[in-house]
Amino acid sequence: MVEQHNFWDQIKSSLKQKNVNNHPLQMWFEPTSLVNVEDRTDRRCFQLGVPTELHKYWISQNLFDGICAEISALYSQPFEVEFVVTGQNTNSLENTTPYLPEHQQAAEPVQVPTPTHSSVMGGNVTSGNNKESLNIDHTFSTFVVGRNNEFAHAASYNIACNPGADNYNPLFICGPTGMGKTHLLNAVGNHIHMKFPDLKIMYVSAERFLNECISSIRRAEMDKFRMRYRERCDILLMDDIQVLGRGEAVQEEFFHTLNDFFGKGQQVIVASDRMPKDIKGLEDRIRTRLEWGLIADIQMPDLETRVAILRYKAEKKGIRLPNEVSNYVAKISKRSIRELEGNLNKVKMFSELQGLAISMDLAKKVLSTHDDTAVITIEEIQKLTADHFRISIRDLCSKSRTKPIVTARQIAMWLMKKHLDKSLVDIARAFGKKDHTTVMNALQKIDNALSKDSEIKKYIDELEGRIHNITGV
Repeated sequence: MVEQHNFWDQIKSSLKQKNVNNHPLQMWFEPTSLVNVEDRTDRRCFQLGVPTELHKYWISQNLFDGICAEISALYSQPFEVEFVVTGQNTNSLENTTPYLPEHQQAAEPVQVPTPTHSSVMGGNVTSGNNKESLNIDHTFSTFVVGRNNEFAHAASYNIACNPGADNYNPLFICGPTGMGKTHLLNAVGNHIHMKFPDLKIMYVSAERFLNECISSIRRAEMDKFRMRYRERCDILLMDDIQVLGRGEAVQEEFFHTLNDFFGKGQQVIVASDRMPKDIKGLEDRIRTRLEWGLIADIQMPDLETRVAILRYKAEKKGIRLPNEVSNYVAKISKRSIRELEGNLNKVKMFSELQGLAISMDLAKKVLSTHDDTAVITIEEIQKLTADHFRISIRDLCSKSRTKPIVTARQIAMWLMKKHLDKSLVDIARAFGKKDHTTVMNALQKIDNALSKDSEIKKYIDELEGRIHNITGV
């Protein structure tokens, strides 16, 4: 094998060339180094050093297969790859994962240095004198962590410990409605409030930002608007940012607000139900700004995590919930955490009105009209696939022939044919194709690859697991 450092330099160079426009990869992978090569009984172990547990998690989730492929191209013998944290020590979070199953512990957040206060404005924490103040019940200690949200949780906590760090600014939290994005935004705000009381926090929905901007333009009060968001705020937490695609004037102000925050080293965290590339009407200059930092997505939790969340919420509400009831309610609540809590509230209310203890019979009676056979749609499979491959739905449905996008597109078509009662023509139209033979070719290629390509099989198994979380079948 080639000399150790040259060997690793070749791998890094190759991966960066293949992902030249992937800023998150460049940012997270650049600090990685080959710290040791160890010969074991039947294989060689390459130990890769990373600065933090957060780097370890991101690389293992997004780049592990690529690293192994590059090593295989240069080293033909059996090998394995291990990650070693060489930078700052990790510090486990106390009381942040109530009822979390043992195998679903989140990556431990990194203990980061305390920022100085010399560059921040004095004053009490504020929500900008608006009515959308922080929800004090939404903290890290009340957020149940599972595989579906552990990266978003770890990233949010690290930012709350060190707001304004370049690597995490801005943080873009993405996920379907009712998955805990708002909870994380508030958790960050509450943690910063407690740890850095001099910092002024603005938590606002993008809808309110949009309305206030339009109103200020009409009243010729833009100076007051800019003062409020740019001068009287150190931390900006903005929810439902997808609505900003509606107006050009609002986007102009938001763009300059972002620039102002980044220029001062102040933290911005936004949440959306779709990736930046999928926000219709959003200007490219804003999209690239949002993609420049860290993107953390949240998916629907699996059954075990839903049970954990349900038990936690039941305990907070003082509800005695038998195990069989919690399992039943979690099983039929497949769309969102809000749906899960809503079903719990229905059972609680009915038991109180009837003066009956909560039982399996009562739960089934109350929730008898609940749709227990959720049906997944073409659009949901497209989104699941796009999110899994970290591309936009626009790219998935485009005419691009680059290999990663073609593979993702073919897998999406294969999943639609298997899980939906749709014709080949219907599937072709969903991707803007006039000829259904494209779908036929995709199905044949995936069928052939399933028995030969372990990576394709892994992708499909993971996506079908997510489909199962929605449909239950």
